[in-house]
Amino acid sequence: MDLKIKLDQLHQKVIGLKEQIGTEEATKNAFVMPFIQILGYDIFNPTEVVPEHVCDIGTKKGEKVDYVIKNNDEPIFIIECKHWKESADAHNSQLHRYYHVSKTRFGVLTNGIVYNFYTDLEKPNIMDEKPFFTINIEDLKDSSIKILENFTKKDYNLENILDSAEALKYIKAIRKEFEKEIENPSDELVKLLVNRFFEKPLTANRMISFKEYAKKALTTSINESISFRLKSALSINEQIEKREDDVKTSQPIDENNDSKIVTTEEELEGFQIVKAILREKIASSRIAYRDTLSYFGVLLDDNNRKPICRLHFNTANKYLETFHNGKEAGEKVLLNTLDEIYNYRDQLHKTLENYS
Repeated sequence: MDLKIKLDQLHQKVIGLKEQIGTEEATKNAFVMPFIQILGYDIFNPTEVVPEHVCDIGTKKGEKVDYVIKNNDEPIFIIECKHWKESADAHNSQLHRYYHVSKTRFGVLTNGIVYNFYTDLEKPNIMDEKPFFTINIEDLKDSSIKILENFTKKDYNLENILDSAEALKYIKAIRKEFEKEIENPSDELVKLLVNRFFEKPLTANRMISFKEYAKKALTTSINESISFRLKSALSINEQIEKREDDVKTSQPIDENNDSKIVTTEEELEGFQIVKAILREKIASSRIAYRDTLSYFGVLLDDNNRKPICRLHFNTANKYLETFHNGKEAGEKVLLNTLDEIYNYRDQLHKTLENYS
């Protein structure tokens, strides 16, 4: 099964069980062990998953790390677990001690929901203070799942992980600093930008003003970039839909399928009710219908991309489907009589406003 599907299933399990998980041991059993199993390691095989592994540190004897994960009898990473209510960042000093004597390249600190992956990029055999990679079961991202694949038994590749670890760590750090600058631009950034076009001295008062200007400029630039991308994506979708409609209208009618479509008197009566409601807002010439095998559709300007409503009258129960929340968010309501269509006047009128 795909790694993403398995992690999604674990996410649902976490949602359903976490309020009933009262101890660290229960967190390990309910959340962490399934996570290890998802990575492909046999939690019942002590040559692959070693629980309570002794990590004696100098004169301190009997120190134990929760799990050592092995591949081909070689320890590849250790896992230290905390209760799910605790922060996954709160105990990295303990993992730091275990890492030093474990002979692994990777340490994982987790509360069963957030998994922080550490390595030794700064100094050999000494675990870095900050993780190079984090995955959150409650906020799964495709990019994180892709990185996690390198830790699975099937695809474990030390070189690949180490090659990307440094990039992941510093990209994360740069992004964090960038977000700080957007929220509260530093004097250094303001000076760097302003000195390129402002020739007068930057007094204390001017610095206060320019910091505010910089914040607004950065925020506006990012928002406009996002807006442009969204509009571009919507434009592409509309072009695709238009081409699909053009293809449909240019193709010859399939007489066999067409012969199966029967427009009933009830559908026509329902259409007349809808038309009467819409006539309060627009000319009747703009209201059209298209009958299909699945539903009877009412359209604005005879355009498939502008559905007003659909009548689902081909089953034992009759439904009206409205699109007042958008053409991709149709809502069906049960009709006991055709006259009940009048109860949805506001929704039908709002649908027209969406296309204005």
